[in-house]
Amino acid sequence: MSSSDIFIGETIGTAILILLGGGVCAAVTLKASKARNAGWLAIAFGWGFAVMTAVYISGPLSGAHLNPAVTIALAIKNSDWTNVPTYIAGQLLGAMIGAALVWVAYYGQFHAHLTDKEIVGGPGAQATAAKAVEAQEQGAGPVLGVFSTGPEIRNAVQNLLTEIIGTVVLILAVLTQGLNDKGNGLGILGGLITALVVVSIGLSLGGPTGYAINPARDLGPRIVHALLPLPNKGGSDWGYAWIPVVGPLIGGAIGAGLYNVAFA
Repeated sequence: MSSSDIFIGETIGTAILILLGGGVCAAVTLKASKARNAGWLAIAFGWGFAVMTAVYISGPLSGAHLNPAVTIALAIKNSDWTNVPTYIAGQLLGAMIGAALVWVAYYGQFHAHLTDKEIVGGPGAQATAAKAVEAQEQGAGPVLGVFSTGPEIRNAVQNLLTEIIGTVVLILAVLTQGLNDKGNGLGILGGLITALVVVSIGLSLGGPTGYAINPARDLGPRIVHALLPLPNKGGSDWGYAWIPVVGPLIGGAIGAGLYNVAFA
């Protein structure tokens, strides 16, 4: 596959991933959304279906890495780093496009949510203010969770290890099943299996940090959150932002190493 196919495929695929994944977070979070308060189960399955859809759309073009941790793991497995920058550039751009599309799709809901005094402060806000105040003191605004992840308990070592562990599970699942005949991406069956693995990781390991397990998935939308003209949006929590980038990259490398030792 050509570099242009890789870049276009990863841009489109990652944009779809974030549009649908960030979309379910918006649906569950935002005021005036029909799915508000649908809960963690909806989020976990929403992200799994987002992965499946993105893989099926982008697979014919790029092999559907959609995740720098997957790209790094495959480069380690195959000892081929030639297209790594192209993959990661497409993934980051696609993640930013997808996050911007979530804002467009939920524009009215963002406005209603971020101008509600019960949410952003003012008379009557005390009932729900405690957790929001704590989060904002750490730099996270009231809708940052629509765009990127954040910890329930802020402990850098635990948060980093959680992201590493979750990513190792993902990478081992990707590398041991369903790779296409070129060995550089997911096939049709692989897309379905990986989607179910993502649901499993979300349900089992997503509680502590929100399971980024994908540096582009977290960093691209966090940049968009920082740039968008959202009223009362609060901070983008840049003090935490390195963890969902570094953790999955380490997890990707460890997963590839385990694969080469145990399965290759």
